[in-house]
Amino acid sequence: MLPRLLLPIACVAAPATASPVAIAVQGLNGAPLAGAVVTLEVPGRAAPAARGTYQVEQRDIRFQPHVTIVPVGATVAFPNRDKVRHHVYSFSKSKKFELKLYGREEARSVTFDKSGPVALGCNIHDAMQGFVFVAATPWAAQADAAGRVRWADVPAGRATLKVWHPTIRAPGNTLSQAVAVGAQGLQTTLTLRR
Repeated sequence: MLPRLLLPIACVAAPATASPVAIAVQGLNGAPLAGAVVTLEVPGRAAPAARGTYQVEQRDIRFQPHVTIVPVGATVAFPNRDKVRHHVYSFSKSKKFELKLYGREEARSVTFDKSGPVALGCNIHDAMQGFVFVAATPWAAQADAAGRVRWADVPAGRATLKVWHPTIRAPGNTLSQAVAVGAQGLQTTLTLRR
C-alpha cells in the first residue's frame, strides 16, 4: 500500500524544468533597441488562449500604444479618443482589415487570427502609424528602454529566438536565430543591423 502512495507524490514533486532567459537587443552602434518585439518559440508550446481586453487607442492623432503585443486569436478594440474621425486599416499579410470612418468615443474591433506583425494606418491621417504584433508563443515581450527582455519560466531545450522592429532591414523586419536554453537558462546579447 505504501509504494502506491509514493508514486503519485513523487510525480507531483518533480516539476518541469523552467529556466530564466535574458535577452539584450542592440543596434550596430551598441545602443539599445528599445521597443523591439522579442519572441522565443519553443517546439510544442503555443500561446495560451486569448483572454482579457486588448485595445489600441487613437489619441492625439496617434495610435497608443505604438506597438501592442497580443496572442493569436485576440480581439483588439480601436477606440477613438480624438475629436476627429478616423479610418483605421491594415494591408499586412498577417491581417488585412478596414474600419471605416468613426468618431469620438466610438470603437471598432478586429480579431487577429494569424501570427506576425500588423502595420496600422489611418486613411485620413497619413502620419498615424502603429503596430499590433500577434504572437504564437507565450514568450513575447517588448524590449525596455535598455533593450532588455526577461522571462523566468522557459523550458530547457532548443528554441527559436526572433526579434522584430519596423526598422530592421530583413524580410518582415524580423531576424531569427536558433538557441539552446540550458538548465541554468540563457543570457545573450543580439546586435542587429537596422
